[in-house]
Amino acid sequence: QVQLVESGGGSVQPGGSLRLSCAASGYTYSSGCMGWFRQTPGKDREGVALIRRRTGSTYYADSVKGRFTISIENANVTLYLEMSTLKPEDTGMYYCAAAPLRALCSWGVYDYNYWGQGTQVTVSS
Repeated sequence: QVQLVESGGGSVQPGGSLRLSCAASGYTYSSGCMGWFRQTPGKDREGVALIRRRTGSTYYADSVKGRFTISIENANVTLYLEMSTLKPEDTGMYYCAAAPLRALCSWGVYDYNYWGQGTQVTVSS
């Protein structure tokens, strides 16, 4: 079965950088959409960055544009999120998600079939 496993979270000072990884196993799809979402206590899970596998098109939440970069290594189906100029409001649990049958990417959490267990990112001085 499909498993998504995130890694790379941690604690960093404001202005710092982190790189998150999401390794997909049992994932035989070559199309669809994959992305990163984040959640803080008491808030809904929100989309951060998405990538459409067939075209490589990327999409970003306004709050992270110019600071975060999503990419994918298709050979091993590993998803990345490069985060720079981190702010305290970037703190949260970051989840990798996949919607292999979607023709277009979506910001809706219910449109994603597979989720990782999450990796914590804390930005604090």
